[in-house]
Amino acid sequence: MMRRMRISITSALLASLLLTACAERKQDGTEASEQSGQDASKIRIGITFDTFVLERWIRDRDVFVDTAQKMGAEVDVQTANGDVQTQKEQIRKFADENMDAIVVVATDCYLLTDEVEDAREKGIPVISYDRLIQDVQTDLYVTVDSEAVGMLMAQNIQASLPDGGNVVMICGPEMDSNSADVVNGFETSLQDGPWDVIYKGYVESWAAENSVKVVADAFAGTDGRIDAIMCGNDGLAGYAIRSLSERQLAGDVVVVGQDADLEACQRIVEGTQSMTVYKPINDLARTAAEYTVNLARDGVLSGADSPEPDVKETEDGHAVPYVGLEPVAVTAENMDSVIVDSGFHSREEVYLNVGN
Repeated sequence: MMRRMRISITSALLASLLLTACAERKQDGTEASEQSGQDASKIRIGITFDTFVLERWIRDRDVFVDTAQKMGAEVDVQTANGDVQTQKEQIRKFADENMDAIVVVATDCYLLTDEVEDAREKGIPVISYDRLIQDVQTDLYVTVDSEAVGMLMAQNIQASLPDGGNVVMICGPEMDSNSADVVNGFETSLQDGPWDVIYKGYVESWAAENSVKVVADAFAGTDGRIDAIMCGNDGLAGYAIRSLSERQLAGDVVVVGQDADLEACQRIVEGTQSMTVYKPINDLARTAAEYTVNLARDGVLSGADSPEPDVKETEDGHAVPYVGLEPVAVTAENMDSVIVDSGFHSREEVYLNVGN
């Protein structure tokens, strides 16, 4: 009975959010389309990415755009290059152009309140992609379960170091809500046992120069007493392993990351990185595109073969419809079944440096 009551409350909440968005959209969006001479049947989506520096975002972009176009939508892709002011301007521009939906990979999850509110007041749904925008209501949050990512990282360290050890945490930006979720999942899983976090640092805006500095600070502050390094993504893992190599410690220290970047997969089969977390990026981008087009066209939160949205709250209590996909831990043992067999990377690419 409690489960039925919870489902009923969740359904009512989602219905209320959708009815509000649809009512606003019908009032404002139709008039703007007629005034601008746009074909009202053509869905126009604006999407702004934090950056394309990381390998995975290029894949997200390509799959999202391809899926949306096949559904009859046009997509205007922008990148903020890690600058929140640039992203603010891009969102405002999308709103001024009366896009049918706006998708945001937030550069800073806490500084987009005014821009999101302005877009939604014009009847334009705003989708939080991969990172939940805080301090404001958005119409959908689509991501991979980031707390589960952190838990998988911790589990690999626990299995690799059953007797305990010193752990360094090189985390992503504090203003990235996903990074915070990864950290929370990691620390929650690691807290009970003989594993000591002896250093914890944050990389601002995922920038390369900041990554190098945090890794250098980690090694300088721990005096070489490192048994494992938790990295916010595979790019950071690469910097950490480079520093380990300079100290002739690569392969002796457990290093974990996420995103299943090609170089990380190569390091895993080479033996210098213990694991990465495969996030079903193709499914994520495809799901986000399907939900976005359907929401923009019909005011319906649905995607082909996709789960019904749950609800996730922002830190200040906004209830956002939420779709979370499950991540998978990748090690040398399951590299072929998870990465190669799925076509995420080819066998030739993954095993390039080991000759298998």
